[in-house]
Amino acid sequence: MGKIVTFGEIMLRLAPNGYYRFVQAQELGATYGGGEANVAVSLANYGMDAAFVTKLPKHDIGQAAVNSLRQFGVDTSYITRGGNRVGIYFLEKGASQRPSKVIYDRAGSAIATASSEDFDWSTIFEGAEWFHFTGITPALGDNVAAICLEACKAAKAKGVTISCDLNYRKNLWSKEKAGQVMAGLMEYVDVCIANEADADDVFGIKAENTDVTGGKLSHEGYKEVAKKLADRFGFSKVTITLRGSISANDNNWAAMLYDGNDYYFSKNYLVHIVDRVGGGDSFGAGLIYACVNKYAPQDALEFAVAASCLKHSIEGDFNQVSVDEVKKLAGGDGSGRVQR
Repeated sequence: MGKIVTFGEIMLRLAPNGYYRFVQAQELGATYGGGEANVAVSLANYGMDAAFVTKLPKHDIGQAAVNSLRQFGVDTSYITRGGNRVGIYFLEKGASQRPSKVIYDRAGSAIATASSEDFDWSTIFEGAEWFHFTGITPALGDNVAAICLEACKAAKAKGVTISCDLNYRKNLWSKEKAGQVMAGLMEYVDVCIANEADADDVFGIKAENTDVTGGKLSHEGYKEVAKKLADRFGFSKVTITLRGSISANDNNWAAMLYDGNDYYFSKNYLVHIVDRVGGGDSFGAGLIYACVNKYAPQDALEFAVAASCLKHSIEGDFNQVSVDEVKKLAGGDGSGRVQR
Protein backbone atom coordinates (compact mmCIF):
# COMPACT_ATOMS: atom_id res chain seq x y z
CA MET A 1 0.00 0.00 0.00
CA GLY A 2 1.50 3.32 -1.08
CA LYS A 3 1.89 6.49 0.93
CA ILE A 4 -0.66 9.29 1.00
CA VAL A 5 0.64 12.81 0.38
CA THR A 6 -1.15 15.99 1.46
CA PHE A 7 -0.09 19.56 0.66
CA GLY A 8 -1.11 22.81 2.30
CA GLU A 9 -0.62 25.16 5.24
CA ILE A 10 -0.39 24.29 8.92
CA MET A 11 -1.17 27.20 11.22
CA LEU A 12 -0.81 28.13 14.86
CA ARG A 13 -4.27 28.06 16.45
CA LEU A 14 -4.86 30.45 19.34
CA ALA A 15 -8.13 30.09 21.23
CA PRO A 16 -9.64 31.20 24.54
CA ASN A 17 -10.41 28.44 27.02
CA GLY A 18 -13.86 26.91 26.81
CA TYR A 19 -16.49 29.29 25.52
CA TYR A 20 -14.86 32.57 26.53
CA ARG A 21 -15.11 35.34 23.94
CA PHE A 22 -12.01 37.05 22.57
CA VAL A 23 -12.77 40.19 24.57
CA GLN A 24 -13.04 38.16 27.80
CA ALA A 25 -9.93 36.00 27.39
CA GLN A 26 -6.92 36.53 29.65
CA GLU A 27 -5.01 33.70 27.99
CA LEU A 28 -5.08 31.74 24.72
CA GLY A 29 -4.35 28.05 24.25
CA ALA A 30 -1.88 27.23 21.46
CA THR A 31 -2.25 24.22 19.16
CA TYR A 32 -1.67 23.61 15.45
CA GLY A 33 -3.87 22.66 12.52
CA GLY A 34 -4.80 23.18 8.90
CA GLY A 35 -6.90 21.36 6.31
CA GLU A 36 -4.39 19.02 4.72
CA ALA A 37 -2.35 18.62 7.91
CA ASN A 38 -5.52 17.48 9.68
CA VAL A 39 -6.07 14.86 6.98
CA ALA A 40 -2.51 13.58 7.31
CA VAL A 41 -2.82 13.22 11.10
CA SER A 42 -6.09 11.27 10.78
CA LEU A 43 -4.56 8.90 8.25
CA ALA A 44 -1.44 8.38 10.37
CA ASN A 45 -3.70 7.57 13.33
CA TYR A 46 -5.35 4.93 11.15
CA GLY A 47 -1.96 3.34 10.55
CA MET A 48 -1.45 4.72 7.05
CA ASP A 49 1.84 6.04 5.64
CA ALA A 50 0.90 9.73 5.51
CA ALA A 51 3.20 12.57 4.46
CA PHE A 52 2.45 16.28 4.81
CA VAL A 53 4.15 18.79 2.51
CA THR A 54 4.44 22.50 3.27
CA LYS A 55 6.97 25.26 3.93
CA LEU A 56 7.73 26.41 7.48
CA PRO A 57 10.28 28.79 9.01
CA LYS A 58 13.42 27.42 10.61
CA HIS A 59 12.68 29.11 13.94
CA ASP A 60 11.18 27.50 17.05
CA ILE A 61 7.53 28.11 16.16
CA GLY A 62 8.07 26.47 12.80
CA GLN A 63 9.70 23.54 14.57
CA ALA A 64 6.80 23.31 17.01
CA ALA A 65 4.43 22.97 14.05
CA VAL A 66 6.59 20.17 12.64
CA ASN A 67 6.67 18.45 16.04
CA SER A 68 2.87 18.62 16.31
CA LEU A 69 2.73 16.37 13.23
CA ARG A 70 5.61 14.09 14.16
CA GLN A 71 4.01 13.06 17.43
CA PHE A 72 1.26 11.33 15.44
CA GLY A 73 3.64 9.62 13.02
CA VAL A 74 3.15 11.92 10.04
CA ASP A 75 6.11 11.95 7.64
CA THR A 76 7.50 15.49 7.72
CA SER A 77 10.63 14.82 5.67
CA TYR A 78 9.29 16.70 2.63
CA ILE A 79 8.61 19.92 4.54
CA THR A 80 10.76 22.75 3.19
CA ARG A 81 12.23 25.09 5.80
CA GLY A 82 12.38 28.81 5.11
CA GLY A 83 10.33 31.99 5.17
CA ASN A 84 9.66 34.24 8.14
CA ARG A 85 6.40 33.29 9.79
CA VAL A 86 3.83 30.63 10.62
CA GLY A 87 0.26 31.58 9.77
CA ILE A 88 -2.05 32.10 12.75
CA TYR A 89 -5.77 31.75 13.24
CA PHE A 90 -7.77 32.81 16.27
CA LEU A 91 -10.82 30.74 17.20
CA GLU A 92 -13.71 31.78 19.43
CA LYS A 93 -16.08 28.87 20.02
CA GLY A 94 -19.75 29.58 19.58
CA ALA A 95 -22.48 28.31 21.86
CA SER A 96 -26.23 27.94 21.46
CA GLN A 97 -27.33 30.60 18.94
CA ARG A 98 -24.00 32.47 19.06
CA PRO A 99 -21.82 31.29 16.14
CA SER A 100 -18.12 30.54 16.31
CA LYS A 101 -15.70 33.14 14.99
CA VAL A 102 -12.39 32.68 13.18
CA ILE A 103 -9.92 35.52 12.59
CA TYR A 104 -6.95 34.84 10.29
CA ASP A 105 -3.49 36.34 10.54
CA ARG A 106 -1.73 34.42 7.80
CA ALA A 107 -0.56 36.98 5.23
CA GLY A 108 3.10 36.48 4.34
CA SER A 109 3.33 33.03 5.89
CA ALA A 110 6.12 30.75 4.72
CA ILE A 111 3.90 28.64 2.47
CA ALA A 112 2.24 31.74 0.99
CA THR A 113 5.67 32.95 -0.15
CA ALA A 114 6.83 29.54 -1.45
CA SER A 115 8.12 28.99 -4.97
CA SER A 116 8.21 26.02 -7.32
CA GLU A 117 11.86 25.40 -6.46
CA ASP A 118 10.87 24.54 -2.89
CA PHE A 119 9.31 21.19 -3.85
CA ASP A 120 10.65 18.22 -5.82
CA TRP A 121 7.34 16.60 -6.66
CA SER A 122 8.89 13.73 -8.61
CA THR A 123 10.70 12.64 -5.48
CA ILE A 124 7.76 13.38 -3.17
CA PHE A 125 5.39 11.19 -5.19
CA GLU A 126 7.80 8.26 -5.44
CA GLY A 127 5.83 5.29 -4.08
CA ALA A 128 2.71 7.40 -3.47
CA GLU A 129 -0.81 6.10 -3.99
CA TRP A 130 -2.93 9.17 -3.18
CA PHE A 131 -2.55 12.97 -3.20
CA HIS A 132 -4.89 15.32 -1.36
CA PHE A 133 -5.23 19.10 -1.27
CA THR A 134 -8.00 21.59 -0.56
CA GLY A 135 -9.25 24.77 -2.17
CA ILE A 136 -7.66 26.75 0.66
CA THR A 137 -4.14 26.09 -0.57
CA PRO A 138 -4.34 27.60 -4.10
CA ALA A 139 -6.22 30.53 -2.56
CA LEU A 140 -3.06 31.57 -0.69
CA GLY A 141 -1.68 33.22 -3.83
CA ASP A 142 -1.02 32.79 -7.53
CA ASN A 143 2.37 31.27 -6.71
CA VAL A 144 0.81 28.61 -4.48
CA ALA A 145 -1.90 27.89 -7.06
CA ALA A 146 0.88 27.29 -9.60
CA ILE A 147 2.62 24.93 -7.16
CA CYS A 148 -0.66 23.04 -6.69
CA LEU A 149 -0.97 22.65 -10.44
CA GLU A 150 2.60 21.36 -10.68
CA ALA A 151 1.87 18.87 -7.91
CA CYS A 152 -1.28 17.63 -9.64
CA LYS A 153 0.54 17.16 -12.94
CA ALA A 154 3.38 15.27 -11.24
CA ALA A 155 0.94 13.09 -9.30
CA LYS A 156 -1.07 12.27 -12.41
CA ALA A 157 2.13 11.40 -14.32
CA LYS A 158 2.88 8.78 -11.66
CA GLY A 159 -0.64 7.34 -11.65
CA VAL A 160 -1.50 8.75 -8.22
CA THR A 161 -5.18 9.18 -7.31
CA ILE A 162 -5.97 12.83 -6.53
CA SER A 163 -8.65 14.17 -4.19
CA CYS A 164 -9.65 17.74 -3.49
CA ASP A 165 -11.92 19.28 -0.88
CA LEU A 166 -13.25 22.46 -2.53
CA ASN A 167 -13.26 24.35 0.81
CA TYR A 168 -14.12 27.84 -0.44
CA ARG A 169 -12.93 30.65 1.87
CA LYS A 170 -14.36 34.07 1.03
CA ASN A 171 -11.68 35.86 3.06
CA LEU A 172 -8.95 34.49 0.79
CA TRP A 173 -10.34 35.09 -2.70
CA SER A 174 -13.43 35.97 -4.70
CA LYS A 175 -15.87 33.44 -6.10
CA GLU A 176 -14.83 34.44 -9.62
CA LYS A 177 -11.12 33.86 -8.94
CA ALA A 178 -11.85 30.61 -7.12
CA GLY A 179 -13.92 29.30 -10.01
CA GLN A 180 -11.24 30.15 -12.54
CA VAL A 181 -8.32 28.63 -10.63
CA MET A 182 -10.12 25.58 -9.29
CA ALA A 183 -11.53 24.69 -12.70
CA GLY A 184 -7.97 24.35 -14.01
CA LEU A 185 -7.03 22.07 -11.11
CA MET A 186 -10.15 19.91 -11.36
CA GLU A 187 -8.89 18.51 -14.66
CA TYR A 188 -6.53 16.32 -12.61
CA VAL A 189 -8.84 15.44 -9.70
CA ASP A 190 -10.44 12.01 -9.34
CA VAL A 191 -12.39 12.44 -6.09
CA CYS A 192 -14.17 15.70 -5.27
CA ILE A 193 -15.28 16.55 -1.74
CA ALA A 194 -17.65 19.46 -1.16
CA ASN A 195 -20.08 20.77 1.42
CA GLU A 196 -23.53 22.23 0.98
CA ALA A 197 -22.20 25.60 -0.24
CA ASP A 198 -18.88 24.92 -2.00
CA ALA A 199 -20.25 23.79 -5.35
CA ASP A 200 -22.35 26.93 -5.55
CA ASP A 201 -19.64 29.32 -4.36
CA VAL A 202 -16.91 27.96 -6.62
CA PHE A 203 -18.74 26.68 -9.69
CA GLY A 204 -22.24 28.16 -9.46
CA ILE A 205 -23.84 24.73 -9.07
CA LYS A 206 -26.61 25.05 -6.47
CA ALA A 207 -28.78 22.47 -4.72
CA GLU A 208 -32.47 23.25 -5.17
CA ASN A 209 -35.00 23.26 -2.32
CA THR A 210 -32.27 23.55 0.30
CA ASP A 211 -31.93 25.98 3.22
CA VAL A 212 -28.77 25.26 5.20
CA THR A 213 -29.37 27.87 7.91
CA GLY A 214 -32.89 26.55 8.38
CA GLY A 215 -31.69 22.95 8.54
CA LYS A 216 -33.54 21.93 5.36
CA LEU A 217 -31.53 19.67 3.04
CA SER A 218 -32.83 18.14 -0.18
CA HIS A 219 -31.45 14.75 -1.19
CA GLU A 220 -32.67 15.20 -4.75
CA GLY A 221 -31.01 18.59 -4.95
CA TYR A 222 -27.64 17.17 -3.91
CA LYS A 223 -27.94 14.30 -6.37
CA GLU A 224 -28.22 16.90 -9.11
CA VAL A 225 -25.22 18.85 -7.78
CA ALA A 226 -23.05 15.72 -7.62
CA LYS A 227 -23.99 14.67 -11.14
CA LYS A 228 -23.32 18.12 -12.57
CA LEU A 229 -19.89 18.20 -10.93
CA ALA A 230 -19.02 14.72 -12.19
CA ASP A 231 -20.28 15.45 -15.71
CA ARG A 232 -18.39 18.73 -15.92
CA PHE A 233 -15.03 17.56 -14.60
CA GLY A 234 -15.04 13.78 -15.04
CA PHE A 235 -14.69 12.93 -11.35
CA SER A 236 -14.86 9.23 -10.51
CA LYS A 237 -16.46 10.09 -7.17
CA VAL A 238 -18.21 13.12 -5.71
CA THR A 239 -19.03 13.36 -2.02
CA ILE A 240 -21.07 16.10 -0.39
CA THR A 241 -21.27 16.54 3.36
CA LEU A 242 -24.73 17.46 4.60
CA ARG A 243 -24.74 19.62 7.71
CA GLY A 244 -28.03 20.79 9.15
CA SER A 245 -27.31 23.53 11.70
CA ILE A 246 -29.67 23.54 14.64
CA SER A 247 -27.38 25.74 16.74
CA ALA A 248 -23.65 26.28 17.29
CA ASN A 249 -23.70 23.24 19.61
CA ASP A 250 -26.01 20.87 17.78
CA ASN A 251 -25.95 19.81 14.14
CA ASN A 252 -27.37 17.05 12.01
CA TRP A 253 -24.48 15.43 10.15
CA ALA A 254 -24.57 13.10 7.13
CA ALA A 255 -23.16 12.82 3.60
CA MET A 256 -23.79 11.46 0.13
CA LEU A 257 -21.55 9.80 -2.43
CA TYR A 258 -21.99 9.58 -6.20
CA ASP A 259 -19.75 7.18 -8.13
CA GLY A 260 -20.98 7.95 -11.63
CA ASN A 261 -23.63 5.24 -11.49
CA ASP A 262 -25.34 5.22 -8.11
CA TYR A 263 -26.08 7.60 -5.25
CA TYR A 264 -25.40 6.62 -1.65
CA PHE A 265 -26.57 8.38 1.51
CA SER A 266 -25.21 7.78 4.98
CA LYS A 267 -27.12 7.52 8.21
CA ASN A 268 -27.70 10.83 9.95
CA TYR A 269 -26.06 11.73 13.27
CA LEU A 270 -27.37 14.31 15.70
CA VAL A 271 -24.05 15.73 16.87
CA HIS A 272 -23.49 17.67 20.08
CA ILE A 273 -20.37 19.67 19.22
CA VAL A 274 -17.27 19.99 21.35
CA ASP A 275 -15.12 21.38 18.49
CA ARG A 276 -16.26 21.46 14.88
CA VAL A 277 -13.02 22.77 13.33
CA GLY A 278 -11.53 20.00 11.21
CA GLY A 279 -14.86 18.22 10.82
CA GLY A 280 -14.70 18.27 7.04
CA ASP A 281 -11.05 17.25 7.05
CA SER A 282 -11.85 14.23 9.21
CA PHE A 283 -14.51 13.25 6.69
CA GLY A 284 -12.00 13.53 3.83
CA ALA A 285 -9.45 11.45 5.70
CA GLY A 286 -12.02 8.77 6.46
CA LEU A 287 -13.05 8.66 2.82
CA ILE A 288 -9.44 8.37 1.64
CA TYR A 289 -8.73 5.58 4.15
CA ALA A 290 -11.81 3.66 3.06
CA CYS A 291 -11.08 4.07 -0.66
CA VAL A 292 -7.43 3.04 -0.33
CA ASN A 293 -8.57 -0.02 1.62
CA LYS A 294 -11.13 -0.92 -1.07
CA TYR A 295 -14.31 -0.43 0.95
CA ALA A 296 -17.59 -0.75 -0.94
CA PRO A 297 -19.15 2.68 -1.65
CA GLN A 298 -21.78 2.56 1.11
CA ASP A 299 -19.25 1.29 3.65
CA ALA A 300 -16.73 3.95 2.61
CA LEU A 301 -19.31 6.68 3.07
CA GLU A 302 -20.43 5.37 6.48
CA PHE A 303 -16.81 5.16 7.66
CA ALA A 304 -16.09 8.74 6.56
CA VAL A 305 -19.21 10.17 8.20
CA ALA A 306 -18.65 8.23 11.44
CA ALA A 307 -15.04 9.45 11.58
CA SER A 308 -16.21 13.03 11.19
CA CYS A 309 -18.98 12.57 13.73
CA LEU A 310 -16.37 11.51 16.30
CA LYS A 311 -14.13 14.48 15.42
CA HIS A 312 -16.86 16.87 16.52
CA SER A 313 -16.37 15.49 20.05
CA ILE A 314 -12.60 16.18 20.17
CA GLU A 315 -10.80 19.40 21.06
CA GLY A 316 -8.34 20.77 18.51
CA ASP A 317 -8.04 20.42 14.75
CA PHE A 318 -6.78 16.84 14.75
CA ASN A 319 -9.12 13.82 14.77
CA GLN A 320 -7.52 11.59 17.39
CA VAL A 321 -9.50 8.39 16.95
CA SER A 322 -8.71 4.85 15.86
CA VAL A 323 -10.08 2.73 13.03
CA ASP A 324 -11.82 0.47 15.57
CA GLU A 325 -13.59 3.42 17.17
CA VAL A 326 -14.83 4.62 13.79
CA LYS A 327 -15.97 1.16 12.76
CA LYS A 328 -17.87 0.72 16.02
CA LEU A 329 -19.82 3.92 15.47
CA ALA A 330 -20.37 3.20 11.77
CA GLY A 331 -21.67 -0.22 12.78
CA GLY A 332 -24.41 1.36 14.85
CA ASP A 333 -23.04 1.78 18.39
CA GLY A 334 -23.49 5.47 19.07
CA SER A 335 -24.67 5.06 22.66
CA GLY A 336 -21.63 6.77 24.19
CA ARG A 337 -21.64 4.24 27.04
CA VAL A 338 -18.47 3.91 29.10
CA GLN A 339 -16.05 1.35 27.64
CA ARG A 340 -14.66 -0.88 30.42
